Amino acid sequence: MTTSGNHGGDSELETSAALFLYSPTALFPSTPPEEPEVIPQISLVPTLALLLGLPIPFGNIGEVIAEVFSEVEDSQPQSSTLAQASALHLNAQQVSRFLHTYSTAAQDLQVKELHRLQNLFSKASADYQWLLQSPQGAEAALQTVITELQQFLRGVRAMCIESWARFSLVRMAGGAALLAATCFLCLLVSQWAASPGFYFRPLLIPMAWGLTGAVMCAGLLATTGLKLDSVVLGAMAAVGSLLPFLWKAWAGWGAKRPLAALLPMPGPVLLLLLIRFAGFFSDSFVIAEARAAPFLLISLILLLVAQLHWEGKLLPPKLLTIPRLGFLTPAGPPRHNGTHALGLGVGLLLCIRLAGLFHRCPEETPACSSSPWLSPLASMVGGRAKNVWYGACVGALVALLAAVRLWLRRYGNLKSPEPPVLFVRWGLPLMGLGTAAYWALASGADEAPPRLRALVAGASVMLPRAVAGLAASGLMLLLWRPVTVLVKAAAGAPRARTVLTPFSGPPTSQADLDYVVPQIYRHMQEEFRGRLERTKSQGPLTVAAYQLGSVYSAAMVTALTLLAFPLLLLHAERISLVFLLLFLQSFLLLHLLAAGIPITTPGPFTVPWQAVSAWAFMATQTFYSTGHQPVFPAIHWHAAFVGVPEGHAFTWLSALLVGTNTFASHILFAGPRKRRQPPGNEAEARVRPEEEEEPLMEMRLRDAPHHFNAALLQLGLKYLFVLGIQILACALAASILRRHLMVWKVFAPKFIFEAMGFIVSSVGLCLGIALVMRVDGAVSSWFRQTPFALHICGGFPGFPTYAAFYQTYSPI
Repeated sequence: MTTSGNHGGDSELETSAALFLYSPTALFPSTPPEEPEVIPQISLVPTLALLLGLPIPFGNIGEVIAEVFSEVEDSQPQSSTLAQASALHLNAQQVSRFLHTYSTAAQDLQVKELHRLQNLFSKASADYQWLLQSPQGAEAALQTVITELQQFLRGVRAMCIESWARFSLVRMAGGAALLAATCFLCLLVSQWAASPGFYFRPLLIPMAWGLTGAVMCAGLLATTGLKLDSVVLGAMAAVGSLLPFLWKAWAGWGAKRPLAALLPMPGPVLLLLLIRFAGFFSDSFVIAEARAAPFLLISLILLLVAQLHWEGKLLPPKLLTIPRLGFLTPAGPPRHNGTHALGLGVGLLLCIRLAGLFHRCPEETPACSSSPWLSPLASMVGGRAKNVWYGACVGALVALLAAVRLWLRRYGNLKSPEPPVLFVRWGLPLMGLGTAAYWALASGADEAPPRLRALVAGASVMLPRAVAGLAASGLMLLLWRPVTVLVKAAAGAPRARTVLTPFSGPPTSQADLDYVVPQIYRHMQEEFRGRLERTKSQGPLTVAAYQLGSVYSAAMVTALTLLAFPLLLLHAERISLVFLLLFLQSFLLLHLLAAGIPITTPGPFTVPWQAVSAWAFMATQTFYSTGHQPVFPAIHWHAAFVGVPEGHAFTWLSALLVGTNTFASHILFAGPRKRRQPPGNEAEARVRPEEEEEPLMEMRLRDAPHHFNAALLQLGLKYLFVLGIQILACALAASILRRHLMVWKVFAPKFIFEAMGFIVSSVGLCLGIALVMRVDGAVSSWFRQTPFALHICGGFPGFPTYAAFYQTYSPI
């Protein structure tokens, strides 16, 4: 037997099995030839099944080796021929049943050939039954029946192989070209969105034309009765929207400068993406991707730390005097010291190593042993060990809840009286309690007393439903009132007037403006406050809003935490430790990425490629860390029965639960993360005296709403580009290696899983961006309804609102 390295069996039991055959008589009537006949592997299955007295597997289309069933005695030639005919007839009956069942379920077999083979089997079967009733003098007839049965079996195998191995090269080439063009478009628009002159109209018009053309083509085909493949129709719509955009991009950009200036320069991150792209063409890489994905992620993290060190952001100012490669390093003070960044990097590496302990080995690697921690607690033997593991799982759940509450409390969002914050205070603990109770019942259901089993079964059904219902309620509250800030209205106390330093003449430099404008701003602020204090009858005089700087992140963290609980219920109990590592790993990665982003950057917001690539690598790494593999036998089918032990009346609900379990990492990592300021500056964003200015933090995104929307588009397109090149590589590998021995075992399932993951990630990304835009719209509405801003707009027409004036002229 061969091993997995030589493309052998699927499991250790198959590759290590040995078969010993012994016969007191010769199995073949003559000496075997020097060059024996080549026998297909699928013919061994029915032969061994009949020799062992077992039924032939239903899905096998092999042909039994007739010579094995012959008898060598010359005195009974008819008996030997009859034994061969009996074995072939049993084999043909099984293949005929499979062929009938398959032809009713699929319509890809040739109709004429199918009818010919069915008629051939009917004739051979009738002749065989007739010969059994009158066996005398039927030697020649038996040989004819054997020949007909062999023709039937070989014809069925040839027809199935021709049907199953039929590929459309035109479709494969067109699909690969469409995927490549789409990836190029995402790359082009993402780079174009970072330019100052970017606007959205060139994107919307081609998309509208493409959708209009697709609808018109579909309507024309429906009215005329013609049939056109939906894939071709979608390709026509995509090309129809792609060509006008490229024309407008070339006319608007290429006329002034080369279009290649939009593309990024090759760098280490693109090199890692290229390595991942090329790795999909190797079955060894696909099988060992569970180890390759963490390696790429670790390489990217080390690259980030090295880049921060090289740019001089991790060294004291006194060491930033040596020029590197002819370029002077920035003279400003570093944002982070080396110890802080190294601590973040070490924490990330530690989380990756710990998450790697929850791995599942593919079936093609018999030398590997899967982690025993992937099995549920109910499969454990020993009450003490089970209790210890249950305590660890509940501890991870409590740690996750405590970390979210501490994060919201530190940045002031937990003090808001809004409904989502109240749900975080009371709803999240209830969800955690329900999850822990469900784990306890699921792990000890078999040990429950007989009189309590009905109660335990009912609670095991209701608890997951209750947790899912609470999560849905929390998400609805978050969409309804997403602004989680604390607002206080109070009468302003008399304050001492600011003494303006005399300044003679108009400002002549930027330094003069930086000196004069803040004083004018504070003077105008006190004048506005004084006028409002004289109009106390009109309502609140001032409005104090706390922690607007984390309003976007608070909504995203709350939404992801609410999604985590239903996903936890679909996994085994000990996977909760991986979810805790996932959130911790995300937090550390965001802080490490924030270490390389300056506090104030002029111009549009930019999304670094390092962040998008690291997020994609982390999603893949978490997919394997939660015990999944891109093969169908490794799917966690038990997730379909969470909350409904007896099964579902609707198949789509079972598919939804299983798909959610499989692509949980894609769902959690698809939500866009906002670029945050360094932790040190965030910690300083607390209530301070009026003389000290608060950092704007995430409210800097509202400095230029157009650039903010462009940054969201850039984030989505870059993430889709990284995912798109992965599915492009899988499609190319499956098409180029379509005749490979491992195509149906490795490349085709990997392509299906990557395609489904791309769809789930795209939907999650759109929903995440929609949530951010909902928060942005709610913040805009909140600013318009703020009494302080309304008083300024009403009393001083022509002046900007307080928020816009503060963002424009306040010293940071």
